[in-house]
Amino acid sequence: MAVNQIVCCTDFSDYAEVAFQTALDLAKRYGAKLFVVHVLPPVVNPMLTEADLMLPEHPDENLVVSLNDRMQEVYGNRIPEAVDSELVVRDGHVSTEIIRFIEETDADLAVVGAFGLSGMGLVLFGSVAKRIAHKATCSVMIVRGKLA
Repeated sequence: MAVNQIVCCTDFSDYAEVAFQTALDLAKRYGAKLFVVHVLPPVVNPMLTEADLMLPEHPDENLVVSLNDRMQEVYGNRIPEAVDSELVVRDGHVSTEIIRFIEETDADLAVVGAFGLSGMGLVLFGSVAKRIAHKATCSVMIVRGKLA
């Protein structure tokens, strides 16, 4: 299997950190381009009915700028210059946007943490890793394990 482009999905959780470390290691080994992707989900109040639900068309620009800064601090500063990489922040339905990004970049491999959101978040949004594994057009590595 040729691995030229790797998409690493992050929600800044501990499992996302393990996914990042794994994806970075694979990018170094294969000389692949590494995309680190975070999707800003829509803000949903579970107390609203479908009729009451009105989502803003675009997320707050300050929030997107803040997420870009956080991506650089948490991930970008740790990627060696020798690794071709790109940090990406998108907004929308998390698994849908990740799958769309995988298709747009013609990625060979997606690396995701086994878990991210927990509790009510998992009940409301379902398992992002599961959806990506079922719908992605490339191989998907779901990582578990301890931080290195």
